[in-house]
Amino acid sequence: MKSSGLTWAVLRDLKCGELEGAADGWGEASNRADAARDRVEQQLLNGLRDTQQGDAATAAVARLRQLSRNLQYVYTECGLLRTTLNSLAHELKAQQRVLADALDDAVTLKFTVRADGAVTYPAAGDGLIDGRPLPGGTASSGGLPGLQAPSGLVAPNPDAARAQDIADRVAGAVRAAAEIDWRYAGILRRLKAEEGLKVPDSTWKDAAGDAAVVRDAARAYLRNAIPQDASPAERHAWWAGLTQEQREEYLAVYPDRIGNLDGIPAVVRDAANRDNLQLLIGKLEGRDDERSVTQLAGLREIDRQLGAALRPGDPPMFLLGVGDEGNGRAIISYGNPDTARNVSTYIPGLNTSLDEDFAKNDLKRALDTAKGTRYYDPSGAAIVWLGYDAPQAPDGFGSLAVMDEGRAEQGGGALNGFMGGLVATNQTEDPHLTAIGHSYGSRTVGAAAQQGGGIPGVDDIVLVGSPGVGVDRAEELGVGKEHVFVGAAENDIVTKLPSKQQVALGAASGPFAYIVGDIADQGDDDLWFGKDPASEAFGARRFRVDDGPHLVGATGFSSEAHSQYFDPVRDSASAHSIALISSGHSRKIKPEEHR
Repeated sequence: MKSSGLTWAVLRDLKCGELEGAADGWGEASNRADAARDRVEQQLLNGLRDTQQGDAATAAVARLRQLSRNLQYVYTECGLLRTTLNSLAHELKAQQRVLADALDDAVTLKFTVRADGAVTYPAAGDGLIDGRPLPGGTASSGGLPGLQAPSGLVAPNPDAARAQDIADRVAGAVRAAAEIDWRYAGILRRLKAEEGLKVPDSTWKDAAGDAAVVRDAARAYLRNAIPQDASPAERHAWWAGLTQEQREEYLAVYPDRIGNLDGIPAVVRDAANRDNLQLLIGKLEGRDDERSVTQLAGLREIDRQLGAALRPGDPPMFLLGVGDEGNGRAIISYGNPDTARNVSTYIPGLNTSLDEDFAKNDLKRALDTAKGTRYYDPSGAAIVWLGYDAPQAPDGFGSLAVMDEGRAEQGGGALNGFMGGLVATNQTEDPHLTAIGHSYGSRTVGAAAQQGGGIPGVDDIVLVGSPGVGVDRAEELGVGKEHVFVGAAENDIVTKLPSKQQVALGAASGPFAYIVGDIADQGDDDLWFGKDPASEAFGARRFRVDDGPHLVGATGFSSEAHSQYFDPVRDSASAHSIALISSGHSRKIKPEEHR
């Protein structure tokens, strides 16, 4: 059998090891670019920022940043070439095995495979008329097995069907190998860079397309082996069991999957996501729909912060997750959560999405918490976790009345997976984990606590600006009521929303709404998602916070009381309490009376 110039003999003799050798060469080039990029980022840039000032130093920093970006592109493209060649060899080897099995069967049966793929077989069996052995023949792919006797009966030569099977397998292997060769030739042709020394956003856009094609091609070779459905602990063991070369390939071709896989070490996720961040920016660049423009602005701000020089006292940033699905995904840690004993995870709520506001304000909340925590534990880490689609309410807090709990339930499952990953990768003997839910994020924390065995590894839960968490008592959150802490500002309207029952009865009672509402909530301690976490009936430990600006003041409507819990300037009491709890010093918090 011959297909597009490829014969079974050529396929049999093909040396796939040469393809793998070429792949190793591209891999070495990728690794060298990565090492050079690290030297630029860790040594040259930091040294220049620490020792030089002025316009010349600023220009030099900009050029080094461009060089680092170029090296990152070289790393990505060379890595894609390595995996393309390895995947090509992997698929061709599979067809070589199919061919080899067919040829072995032909030898065993004493058949002959001709150069064109046809298979000849000897006389065998007993004729139906004279009992003599039935004549042999030749089978080819697509042909009819056996010979037809003059009587019209099909001669049952037992070898005819066997020969036909071998011929079909030989032809199938050659056809499949020819298709593989054609497909990978197209992929390799597109893996080339534009001329010049710069790597603009348009080039990263092309790189994003290249990566998508190679990822699709490498499904059988790499992607299908990624343990997507395994537990974080099993994923951690899987990664530990890979060779260095395998890890390098996964990072180069599937940074999106490895970077967002709970159970993978933080430094690995960070490296993968920094590369994926550039691919995402390239993917969204040039799109004019509102969602893409909004997410691109958020990604660019995160990229800017990752590349900025660390200010004195600031912990290093780790990008533990990033993606453009839904309203966007971003998980950033200040401090290494794998080496810190005290790790907090802040879950934002209503109206949070991957945008510039998130990249500036929500990241600052985590940074402020990290700084406060590290005052007591220099190794402490604080994370902002946007790993779910928080509800969006364009009309403001009034839209809360139409929100349901579905997103909290879905987000709770994702949060549990992430926290399980922290448990699997943390290297300290007895890590202390804190989950901090703000606004609707507190409902997400409540949902996570109600799923499975609760939130993995969490010792303390902090609820601030909460509209309720889906349970009526603190002990239902699985950590003991003495480990549930609540901050509720006096002027935070979200912490005083009416319950669903109050709204329903009030709407039905017309002018008597106020009276009926009081009857529905006689303890005045119910909120939209259950019992008020700041109430005595809920049973959590309430800590002191600032009252915050009034909802309506001289300058108009203000929701600032709902957003300043983490700010050490605007609400030092709350920020300090969060830091004490996150660092394992909750006994030092200043209590506040329950509502």
